[in-house]
This record gives sequence, C-alpha cells and structure tokens, in this order.
Amino acid sequence: MDSQRFVIGGRVQGVGFRPFVYRLAHRLGLAGSVRNGAGVVEIEAHGDDVALAAFAEALMAEAPAIACPLLLERGTPGPVDDTDGGFRILPSRAGEAPRNHVPPDYFTCPDCLTEFADPGNRRYRYPFINCTQCGPRYTLIRALPYDRAATTMAGFALCPDCRREYEDPLDRRFHAEPVACPTCGPRLEYVVGGERIMGNEAALAAAVGMLHADATVAVKGIGGYHLLCDARSEVAVARLRSRKLRPHKPLAVLFAEDLRDLHRAAALSPAHEAALRAAERPIVLVPLRTGHDLAPSLCPGLDELGVLLPYSPLHHLLATDFGGPLVATSANLSGEPVLTDETEAESRLAGVADAFLHHNRLIERPADDSVLRVVDGRPRPLRLGRGLAPLELDLPQPLAHPLLAVGGHLKNTVALAWENRVVVSPHLGDLDSPRARDLFTRTIDDLQRLYGVRAEAVICDAHPDYASTRWAAAQALPMYRIWHHHAHASAVAGEHPAYGRWLTFAWDGVGLGPDGTLWGGETLYGAPGRWRRVGSLRPFRLPGAGRAGREPWRSAAALCWEVGLPWSFGGEMAAGDVALLRGAWEHDLNCHRSSAAGRVFDAAAALLGLVREASFEGQGPMYLEALAAAQAGTVEAVTLPLAQDDDGLWITDWAPLLPLLDDPARVPADKAACVHESLARAILAQALVLRERQQIDAIALTGGVFQNRLLAERALILLATEGFAAHLGECVPSNDAGLSFGQVIEYAATVSNSP
Repeated sequence: MDSQRFVIGGRVQGVGFRPFVYRLAHRLGLAGSVRNGAGVVEIEAHGDDVALAAFAEALMAEAPAIACPLLLERGTPGPVDDTDGGFRILPSRAGEAPRNHVPPDYFTCPDCLTEFADPGNRRYRYPFINCTQCGPRYTLIRALPYDRAATTMAGFALCPDCRREYEDPLDRRFHAEPVACPTCGPRLEYVVGGERIMGNEAALAAAVGMLHADATVAVKGIGGYHLLCDARSEVAVARLRSRKLRPHKPLAVLFAEDLRDLHRAAALSPAHEAALRAAERPIVLVPLRTGHDLAPSLCPGLDELGVLLPYSPLHHLLATDFGGPLVATSANLSGEPVLTDETEAESRLAGVADAFLHHNRLIERPADDSVLRVVDGRPRPLRLGRGLAPLELDLPQPLAHPLLAVGGHLKNTVALAWENRVVVSPHLGDLDSPRARDLFTRTIDDLQRLYGVRAEAVICDAHPDYASTRWAAAQALPMYRIWHHHAHASAVAGEHPAYGRWLTFAWDGVGLGPDGTLWGGETLYGAPGRWRRVGSLRPFRLPGAGRAGREPWRSAAALCWEVGLPWSFGGEMAAGDVALLRGAWEHDLNCHRSSAAGRVFDAAAALLGLVREASFEGQGPMYLEALAAAQAGTVEAVTLPLAQDDDGLWITDWAPLLPLLDDPARVPADKAACVHESLARAILAQALVLRERQQIDAIALTGGVFQNRLLAERALILLATEGFAAHLGECVPSNDAGLSFGQVIEYAATVSNSP
C-alpha cells in the first residue's frame, strides 16, 4: 500500500472542500485523513497506485464549483501508523497563517433553492437557508481557520437535525458553518414605530405590505442594510430620493430570479445575463428599453440601469412575495459606509426608512454590493464588494517583506501584499467622513489579523492631502509614495504580466503629477517601476480645482477662457460674479494647471447644458455618454491637433471641440457622440505616432474615464484595426479602487529595478 500527502491552497475553506475530499476517498476506497490547516487543506491518502492517481486527478477536476484549488505540495508523508482505519475528517489545525484565504459571500445555490421552494422541506421559505456551496462567509468570519465557533453563528446552538447534517460527511451540509433552520437559526424581526413583529413569515408579510403602500423599508441583508421601495412607483422613488438627499444619482433595482420583469425593462445581452447570474450576484449596468414601466426618476438622464438578482434567501422572498421590481440601494447616509447594526440603523435612518426588517445574525464586517459594467463583451468591475472581495491575486515576483497599500482618497480600497500574493479589500468609499475613515482603519487591522500578516512598510498616493496619505504618514513604518497615474498604469500591467513595454493612456479626473500639476489625460510609456510620460492633453488653468468635480461649469469656463472664447453660466450667475472669477483666473488665483480628460468631459457636459452643478461624481460625463449613445458610430470626428511641446511631449489639443459644442446647426446628441469619437481617435493618433518611436508590446486604457463604455469600446476597435493589442482592467477596477493594487505592483517593480 502506498501513501501520498497533498497540501491544497487557493479557495478551499468554506466551500465544502473537505466533505468533497472525504466522499472522493470513500468512492475510491482510500484510507487517510483531511483537515483544515492555516489557509490550506492537508490530505493524507493511503491505497493502491491506481486509486491514488485517480484521487490526485479528481482533486482538481471534480472540486466544488465555488472552490479554486491550487496544489501546493505533493509527496510522501511521514511514518504512517494506521492505513486501515478508513478515511476521516480531522479537527482543524490552528497556527500561523501565511496562506490564509478568506472566502467571499456566495449566492443561494440551486440545491438550497429547491429545498426552499418545497413545502414539505423543513427549510421551506427559511430566509437563512445555506449549505457548503452557498451563503455568507466573509461577512460572518471572525477568525481563521473557518469553523463555526469562529463566526457570528457561534451563538446559535445546532438543533438535533442540523447537528446530524453538520456531522455527516456524506451530507451536503457537513461542516457548513452557517448551517441553520427555523428551529435553531436566525429569525426575522419587523419594526415600525414602537411596534415589533417577531417570526419569519409575520415579519416578512408586514414588510411586503409596507412596500405595497409606497413605503421605504430598511432590510438587513448579508453585508449590510438595503433601502427598498417599489421601483414602479414614482411616489415611492421620489420620496426615497428626497429623504436620502440623493436627487439624481441612479438607484439599483432588484428583480426576481425568473427575469421576466427584467426582460421587459431592459435589453439583456448574453454577457449581461451571465454576469447577473454569476456566483457573486453583482449589480450589473444594463441598457433600458424605451417604454419600460419603471419609475422615471430611477436613473434620470441615463440610458442604463443598475440591476441585481436575489443573492440571499431573504431577497428571494422579498422579490417573490412583492411581485415586482424593488429599488435596492445601500442604506447609508450620503458619503458614509453601509450600515450593519440594528440599533444604529434605526437611529441613523429614522428620517429615511418607514420600517425595518432586521435579523439577529450579526454582520462582522460590511460588504457593499459589487458593481459591474459590460465593456467590450466582458463584465468589468466598477466596485469591488460582496462576492468579489477580498480579491486575491498573484504578484509577478515575490516580495521581500509584507506591504500595505492604502490607495487614494476616492473609491478607496486597501491592499495587503506578502510573498507572491496580494489581497485587495472591498470598496471602502470616499474618505471624506469620520465614519468612512474609521472603516478604513478597521479594514486595515482586520485584513492583517485575518491573513496573519503584519505589514512592514506602507505605500500611499503622492498627494499630501489625501486622508489615506495622512494616515500612512502617521504610522511607525517606512512609507513610500507612488504617483497616482503610475499606480493606474501598473494596475493594468499587474493583471497582464506577460507583456513587457506598455503604452498606457491613464485618463481620469484628477491626480497629482510629478511636475506638481493635476494630471489626468496622460500617456505613459514603459513598465511598472519605469514609467515615462510621453504624451498628454493640452493643459489648462482650472479655477477652484478642488470643486471642479462637483461643479462642471468650472471646467467649461476654464476651457473657453484658455482659448479666448467667451463663457456664460447661462443667466444663473451674475455678470459681476463671472467677471470676478475671470479676474481670479487671469491672475492665477486659486487655480491649478490640469490636463485631465475627466474635466474635458465635464466641460462638454456643461457646455451642452446637461449638468452645470453635479449632485454625484461623474454625473456630467455619464449624461454625456448617455446622450451620445443614440448617435454612436454615425458621426465623423473632429480632428484634434497633435504636436510635440518644448519638452518633447506629444500634446493633443482639445480646442476644436469647443466650436463643435457651440454649433447651433448640430443637435446635442450629435455633438456628444462627436466628442467621444474625436477623443477615441486622438488616442489612436498618439499611439500611431509613438509606435514609430518606441517598441510597444501592448496598450492599456486605465483610469476612471475608461468606465465610459462608449469611449473605451470605440478606442479598442480603432486600436485593434491598427494592429495594437489593447487592454482594460479585468479583475481590478480602472477607477481609483484599483490604485491600491497598482501601488503594490509599482513599488515591487521599483524595488526590483533598483541597483
């Protein structure tokens, strides 16, 4: 009899991997054992050569669908005392955790949904049904190894029936740590005014009744609270917007699993449907149909809507029992993290929600919904959240010591890196509020504790006023600053390490450049650790640059004045105030030089009268893209001149866009489409001229501007036509949420390139 020892890493804890190994060994007649180690699964198997070979192959080929196993070690074990005792699942081994993997939260699997819908099953309509293949993980784990005692389910003692399933290696719920049933598990509670209704069915019925009455109900989910209301009722949606102080920002909508209502409201491609049904169950941006029956104010000025399918049993119940689409937006106050605690939710949402649907399973850490957009036929992340994060990736080369990258100020994420691994946190949001900064620091501590790694250096953005940079400077650790757009460029390169020399277009709204100006329309050549600026957009002086993102009229004024054209706010700003602002601009008072593509899109939106003052980030460019969509591919571009400046940079001049935007003979949609086409062709023009002078292996499009599907897809098509291999981010967002990952890649390459 031969023996083999296997150490399996990757995503193998919390996904039913040990029961799978047990059943596989039982099928093949092998003796031995399996146990959880520190982030790995350790297996010893004893049997004949043929059975062991089949076992080794099936470990990878037949693994559970939500597992991602990696064979780390295979060899001969030490002395074996008992090879005839069958196959056993041993207690988990605690210890150091250099290879810990934290499983994300998973949507309700088909097997559980079948039981859920069966009136004869003891978990019929149970809002917290789960098994080894589904249910919460990241949001309830307190420590690793992943065992029930180390989760927020520790306080729920298993009933005899659940205990029997939990201890049966051949059962689907063997060691399903969140396993529960109506007898022993979490329960719903409905609260309205001073009244409390206990019990799953009664609480659910009361909540659904309120939703039918155009009320807003705060519902506790897996990673936090949602605010729900009838998505077809303009009264309900308008009331929610008024209470949440969210006049225009689009609201996500929850649709039932069968997609019938969704197909009536939106035109889904196979890529959209696949993304919606993926295990992460993200919010996916989908194109709306004309004549849909949803409330008009769900996404004013836009042609796409963020939609999601039920990801938890409770959301299945709500969508089914209500019988129509529901607004499902994060329950937080503007600019703050999503709420997770019952008492806090009732206090802080008292003026927003009419009622609350709680449950008594604690949320250990928040997880907002992930958001994806299909660009070039593939879903691309705009926000890392439930199901996608923590995002675990490999590094091109191992690190000498553990690092912590703290990202930027907006759309913040942090990244912990050690050896050849990097873990990117879920979306933490903008770091403007004390509550957001508190979540930022708690997440940093939490990641290091969960993964058993302590950072020995901290990496941050070069902008001194970012909250993340100030936090990094206050730590008793070596600190390294990374230029904003170098991090953007390295994020894409880090996802595609096979390429050598990149030409990267890093386009966004703002980021401090090495020359002290505000970059954002940059062309960088090189590779991580060796980026060189070779091109840009024509720079301009931006008045009150810190307010430009919320006040697109400032960008419009700056571009007009830069080329000597008159500018007017349109009668809403007194002529004297315009003159004062112009005087300050002429004397360079409170102005910053900017080359940001995002500000050019802002200016175009303002000059077309779409958005002069934005109520949410990116509102102007989003409206501009939506307006352009109907005319996309049907307009000719305006040629944007390209020339070298005194420093040898290739500068694209946006000035010809201004007469276009002021042309009364052209309709607004035509103008908006022409802006997109012209800038896409400007990207191609820079790429062509630089290819004559540099050896380019690949092109990257990165930065928040390339969340614009119309611009990104048109640029990709033009580049491909000329033989370029062009890439967008695949797993890491192109916006500032990708900075933390890019900072790790850039720092590691800089160190490895140092003599």
